[in-house]
Parts: sequence; structure tokens; C-alpha cells
Amino acid sequence: GICALLLIATVTLNPATAAAAQNDKDATGEQVYPPLWDIVPENLLNFPVKGNKIVIDPWNYRERLGVYKSLLNSSAKYFTNFGSQNFGNILWGLPLQHGWQFRTGRLADPSSVTSCGYEDGDLCISVRSWWSCMNYYLAVIPFLGAVEAGLFREVPYEIELLPPEERRDDFCYSVADCRSRIPELMDKWKAYFEEKAVGPETFSSFILDDALHYMWKAHVASIAYALPKFQDSLRYLPDPEANFGEDWANAVDFIAATHFCTDLQTTNNFQLFLPQRMLVEGDALPSISGFSPQQNRVLLSMRALHKANKLTGGLLLKLWKKAMSTEAGRQIGRKLIEDLASG
Repeated sequence: GICALLLIATVTLNPATAAAAQNDKDATGEQVYPPLWDIVPENLLNFPVKGNKIVIDPWNYRERLGVYKSLLNSSAKYFTNFGSQNFGNILWGLPLQHGWQFRTGRLADPSSVTSCGYEDGDLCISVRSWWSCMNYYLAVIPFLGAVEAGLFREVPYEIELLPPEERRDDFCYSVADCRSRIPELMDKWKAYFEEKAVGPETFSSFILDDALHYMWKAHVASIAYALPKFQDSLRYLPDPEANFGEDWANAVDFIAATHFCTDLQTTNNFQLFLPQRMLVEGDALPSISGFSPQQNRVLLSMRALHKANKLTGGLLLKLWKKAMSTEAGRQIGRKLIEDLASG
């Protein structure tokens, strides 16, 4: 299992392969940002205001992505020391994952009961999509945690999220609603934003590793809460895609323990080796047609890591977390990954 984890890290963080692929993307001007990034709302005041409330439809790709853009823009001041144009902001991982899901068709209705997500220019996000429901807890909940922490204190309106047509009870729609229904999860996201949102005098003392600690703690908590809630949605997916979804959720726990940096470039490098389409019946590892050798190896490694962790009853993850529980341990882990990547 540890070997599988290191294989994932070696492939995804290999400087030569990642740099080559990144250069290709930069040359075309595509995929560096999530799809439609230039036309989503820049801040909360760009959303409709009705009855003294800002109303957001998180089941529309453009509006959910606008929530992420508002978060990035409002938190940019904390990351000025980590690169220009807010590229060093560790919240980039969230909208980039969402953009990958949209680009690869993972937000459309997999049950085919509705046409949501299938028509040209359709920005509908389906509540029947396992990926979109999981992502809700990595989009709306972080956002409302930021609202509660005071990141948008200059906005003079309450925030209200519109519900989906189905499964309304599986989501919350305002700070008060989420605070009453999922207080522990709200606490974790609020803690991440409060760690930095206490005043401009602390900007210079911002510690990236601390921010990554709080961000990943909240991130894995969101997945842990949503995973059993939407287990039944996996039935809509082909078996290879459903397996990959669960493998992905498991791998996040291991990646989180290393305080993996989720800035713009690092996340883009990582996502190059994720599947660029939905997996379908007949896709068999390690030789899925149309996938690069690296993509096949990453998927195979995630599968092996998940199986090994299940086989040990979660002991593998516990041992990994223990090894990564100190800064010294994480430095050793990162150094090991770097050595493997450099050959």
C-alpha cells in the first residue's frame, strides 16, 4: 500500500512529465483554469439579490464555480507572498477539481433520467451525480464556513443557496441551516478561514503549512461526511467509474496527511494524470484504451492503495498519518517522494 502511494506521488509529481504536460496546456491556453472561468461571477455582489439576500444556485456550474472564484478573490490577500496573481492560493485545488469534473462529464445525470448536463452549453449540475453531491460538501460548505468566519463581512446581505429538485434533505442552504445541521463540519471549515482572517497585521506571519493543515483537515472531513450519505448514488455509475470514485476518496486521505500543496500549478500537474473521461464498462486496468501509461498507472495505484487499506482495516492509513504527524515526518516523506521522482 505504501508503495502504491509512492507510485502515485512519483508519477504525478515527476518534474519532467508534469512540466512537459503543463507546457502543452500553457501553449494552448486551455485547462490552466476551470472551464468558463472568465465568465463566472467575480464576487458575491455579482450574484442576484432578492429580498435583501444574495441568491445562488449551486446546481448551476457557472454559479457554483462563481462561489469558488469569490473565495479565491476574497482570500487572495493572504497569499501575496506565495506567487503573483494569486497562483499560490491553496484553495485552487477545489475549483480545479470541480472544473475537471465538469470537463469530463462527471456532473451530468448518470442515470439518464434527465438531460441535465448533456445538451450543448448546458450548465446543469445533476443531483443524481455522485461527483456533484460529493463536491457540494467541498464547495458550499467551505463557502458558508468562510461567510461565518467573516471573510465576506463587507457584503451587506445574507446568503441563500437554492435547493435541488430531489434529495433536498441531504443538503443545507444557509449559514444558520448548516450550523444547526452539520456543526462539526462547519467548525472545521470556519477554523481554516479564521486561522487567517483575523486581521491584516497577521498577513506577514502567515505559515503555509498551518494553512494546509486546517484546509486538509476540513477537506477530509467533508468527504468523510458525504461519502456514506451518497453511497447509493454510486449505483448510477458503471462499475469501473464507481470503483474509481471510491479509490479517489480513499487516496485523498493519504495525500492530505502529507499537506500536499493545492496551489494552481501543483494541482494542474496532479490532474494531468486523472482520467479525462468517465470510466465505462469494459475499462480494465492497467490498460484502459485511450489513457496514457501514466493515467493507467495512477488509477492502478489508487486501486491498490484502497484495497490495501481495506485489507488492513484502515491500519495502513493510521500508520501513514502517524508517520506524517510532525513537520519532520512530512519533510522526510516529501524528500522520499522527491528522490523517487528524480530517479
